[in-house]
Amino acid sequence: MSDTGTGRARRRQTVLSLTLCALFAALTAVLSWAAIPMPWGVPYNLALIAVYLAGALLGAKRGLAAMLAYVLLGALGAPVFSGFGGGLARLLGMTGGYIAGYLPTALAVGLAADRWGRSAKVMMLVMAAATLLLVYLPGTLWFTVYSRGGYSFGAALMVCVVPYLAGDAAKIALSGALAGKLYGLLPALRSAR
Repeated sequence: MSDTGTGRARRRQTVLSLTLCALFAALTAVLSWAAIPMPWGVPYNLALIAVYLAGALLGAKRGLAAMLAYVLLGALGAPVFSGFGGGLARLLGMTGGYIAGYLPTALAVGLAADRWGRSAKVMMLVMAAATLLLVYLPGTLWFTVYSRGGYSFGAALMVCVVPYLAGDAAKIALSGALAGKLYGLLPALRSAR
């Protein structure tokens, strides 16, 4: 292939990668909007599906880039968070720790997918571990700090984690089952590597 052809192919790969990252940032926003408000302020939404699939389908670097784009858009005021919210105050608010957990979760799922493949079993195990350690833990710690003594860590777990366990398990099962199938069906994901 000539230098011109190589340069063109590289540009095409870059455009495809950027497009995929933008699509997953947008998907995260759309699934964040599909939210059920809860009385204690942490809404139930579907955003984790996009987070899991960004890592599983795009890989570690691009999955992280997609979530970084989502978080930065929200921090800059774009209404990408649940309830069509945005802004730095929202990111630093009571749910900010959970949103920040999207970044390492996409990275961890992507690293696992890149290293061990996208079998449903591997994906579900990694997604579950990432949810517990990278979303629930920092999110609940931040919620506890944000409440300024209003909630102990245990009390925060009872309102910020326990009510979401069944729904998040369903998101993990769905995302884990879809990861390998979608990756196999969409050659653009493989060619963008």
